[in-house]
Amino acid sequence: MPSFDIVSKPNMVEVRNALDQANKEINTRFDFKGSDARIEHKEFELTAFADDDFKLGQVHDVLLTKLAKRAVDVRFVDFTAKPERMSGDKLKQAIKLKNGIESVLAKKIVQTVKDSKLKVTASIQGDAVRIAGAKKDSLQECIALLRQKIDEVPLQFENFRD
Repeated sequence: MPSFDIVSKPNMVEVRNALDQANKEINTRFDFKGSDARIEHKEFELTAFADDDFKLGQVHDVLLTKLAKRAVDVRFVDFTAKPERMSGDKLKQAIKLKNGIESVLAKKIVQTVKDSKLKVTASIQGDAVRIAGAKKDSLQECIALLRQKIDEVPLQFENFRD
């Protein structure tokens, strides 16, 4: 039975390249001269450092610009964490990179597929959703439907099996 998996994960090679470019631009820009502005990277968490709120916003802008130029969807980036005060007037903010499909979104995907009356089955497989059907055409219709209905996170369709 043909099937495929729906996942949501950023291309970490491109993320790393974008971070390197962003740090290089921050180091060479005149408005960051003499400041301790930078972005550090650990697994799926970034940490932005800046001297004040304005410069932290500039660091965010540079990061988003470089990610967009490297074809990394900016919906992967989550700025919801509050900036923390460090020694003096310096700020530090944790930035999460979304990886995998959260359970709420996975349930929404499964429900969308069920409501569509397509002849496919959807099942949650950890942080991915597997779609299986008797015909390839119905799987392609399901992909088109999900691209149209789900826009909270970027979805990739992979692991296609005949």
